[in-house]
Amino acid sequence: MTPDQYCQEKAAASGSSFYYSFLFLPPPRRRAITALYAFCREVDDVVDECRDPMLAAATLGWWCGEIEALYEGTPTHPAMLALHPAISGFGIEKSLLLEIVAGMKMDLDISRYPDFSALVHYCHCVAGVVGLLAARIFGYQHEQTAEYAHELGLAFQLTNIIRDVGEDARRDRIYLPEDELRRFGVSESQIFEARHDDNFRRLIEFQIDRAEEHYQRALDKLPASDRKAQRPGLIMAAIYRTLLREIRRDGCQVLTQRTALTPLRKLWIAARAWVREG
Repeated sequence: MTPDQYCQEKAAASGSSFYYSFLFLPPPRRRAITALYAFCREVDDVVDECRDPMLAAATLGWWCGEIEALYEGTPTHPAMLALHPAISGFGIEKSLLLEIVAGMKMDLDISRYPDFSALVHYCHCVAGVVGLLAARIFGYQHEQTAEYAHELGLAFQLTNIIRDVGEDARRDRIYLPEDELRRFGVSESQIFEARHDDNFRRLIEFQIDRAEEHYQRALDKLPASDRKAQRPGLIMAAIYRTLLREIRRDGCQVLTQRTALTPLRKLWIAARAWVREG
């Protein structure tokens, strides 16, 4: 199996909505973004799947070493071997890859966020930076598109947080800001016990409204001349905003279920968005 094939299988097996936004890209950009996605999945899986925090931290340290090796031309992991041809042509900076790993490491040390400003820093590392790198791979002419991409990355992460409240709670993590829990009269024990009520529904509706504001803010920043190049991000936005509508329509039952769109529906949304933005 080649490094590119490894990354392709990693992306396809994840079932992520990101995979559907890559399908329409030209091969060089598709290989680069798939390799970046595979790297992000690898470091994210370290945190989610390793039960020993010390081992997880050591493994993330190993990944930092792989990043150093990537820029020395001596990586060993298939994801990094696949990413190597893209680092110069697409402006993939070492400091940004290290920032992604630093964001993943936050999950080993932090399981609560006092307010939204603290949460934004986490979202910046694990998603905003990824959005910026992805936009560089897709290509753009105007620097304002970098602002769009970072904002869009934040919106994606906020959507993930909303969708995964119950799943994260089972890992003893609550990403919803503590001051907002208090504002809506929702306790940590209620989340851990998966007790859904009107207060919790209003809390999640508030989170959905804010995520939607970030999507709109991102789209407002995207120059018209870069829309075509940035179609993969726009496809992802269409898929994720549909997911948010489904969560709201289902009554915000994120404590006991993980709302997901079928692969066929994702593909249909992706194809429609690609044509619309073409």
